[in-house]
Amino acid sequence: MPDSRNIFYKKKILIYGLGKSGLSAFKFLKKHNEIYLYDDKKSNNKSVLIKKKKINYKEIIQKNIDYIIISPGINIDKCHLSKFLKKNLKKINTDLDVFFSVYSNNKSITITGTNGKSTTAKIIHEVLKQQKFDVRLVGNIGNPILLEKNITKKTVFVIEASSYQLDYSKILRSNIVAILNISPDHLERHKTLKNYIRAKFSLIKRQAKKDYAILNTNNVYIKQQTLTKNFIPKIIKINKQINPTVMKKIYNPYFMTIANKENLSFVIEIAKIFKIKKENLLKALNKFNGLKYRQQIIFKSKDLTIINDSKATSFSSSVSILRSMSNVSWIVGGLAKKGDKFLLPKNNIKNFKAYIFGKNKNPFVRELKDIMRYETFTNLKLLIKKVFLDIKNDKNQNHKTILFSPAAASFDNFNNFEERGKYFNNLIKKFNNVK
Repeated sequence: MPDSRNIFYKKKILIYGLGKSGLSAFKFLKKHNEIYLYDDKKSNNKSVLIKKKKINYKEIIQKNIDYIIISPGINIDKCHLSKFLKKNLKKINTDLDVFFSVYSNNKSITITGTNGKSTTAKIIHEVLKQQKFDVRLVGNIGNPILLEKNITKKTVFVIEASSYQLDYSKILRSNIVAILNISPDHLERHKTLKNYIRAKFSLIKRQAKKDYAILNTNNVYIKQQTLTKNFIPKIIKINKQINPTVMKKIYNPYFMTIANKENLSFVIEIAKIFKIKKENLLKALNKFNGLKYRQQIIFKSKDLTIINDSKATSFSSSVSILRSMSNVSWIVGGLAKKGDKFLLPKNNIKNFKAYIFGKNKNPFVRELKDIMRYETFTNLKLLIKKVFLDIKNDKNQNHKTILFSPAAASFDNFNNFEERGKYFNNLIKKFNNVK
């Protein structure tokens, strides 16, 4: 570990949270620092070293801690060390800060926004890889950033960053920052929309003149920031449609939705900065299969398309795909986000019916009852059965779409959106005979 530019060197460091990012930080920092570990939950980790390094609250306040590396999932208002953290806010950092302190000379692209981060980060990774860059996909997607090996001066990092990570990060800076979109989200954590926006724009404030900030100025919240703030980096505004001559050469149906065209517009701008050859860009785009459970087409026939978008955890996520659709059986439900609103105008509702599942139906009924037909169900199994029955009995001959885009967190019945998405796929196989 090069100590000349690393501020996390020969320090007393508390790592709070022993999930993937916390354990990767411990592995990365333990050789050159005095490390202490803490987690609110009882750990099943059998490592003797980890057990030895864990300390209790009384021990923590007696240590002269230099830095606190906190896992993004920890809410400082609702955790065991809340008072201690609030007294030591300046000492809080993330694994992204540790990464930057060591690899600040490497080029990095950070993708953030409310929706589309994972998909856009993955596409950029594939495009750079097509042109033989040594590129790593890290952050909220792929490996924890501190687990990457064999890094050279030419290694490029594509970082997917959540608002939680950015809220705690102090020194991370990227050569290219892309803010895809902003809509009210995670307000139960950030408390206000202003705080949420501040977290998203924090990276741009740390950029230099030679850096790039790519912003979707079609988005009202992003546009407002560009009109009221003076930013130092070069600003690239995404506010136009993609060149039709480029779109003609992209035959991948994945990029036909409005949301994925928006994601694509960021990819094209970043490809220009990296001087990607047009043939390599098109090859990567046309090969791209999408990510599991993110607007993923799992069945397609002449009469019916079935899409698994289990990753959609807010109304804005679902709206991004609904905007370009008609004749939709929309499956929605789960733990609704605080303050979440369905903002698709009524004239964009083209023969939609909402099928609402779960115990927490009221927020969805309240938002949707006046603008589309709906029906409620206690569970997904009964719901799927009824969806196929309705489609069978529908005399309308137009192509139909079943869209599983829950617009809610999955934790009412599932551990995560992946588990929820897998369960949906299994139900579809059962009721639609999809192999």
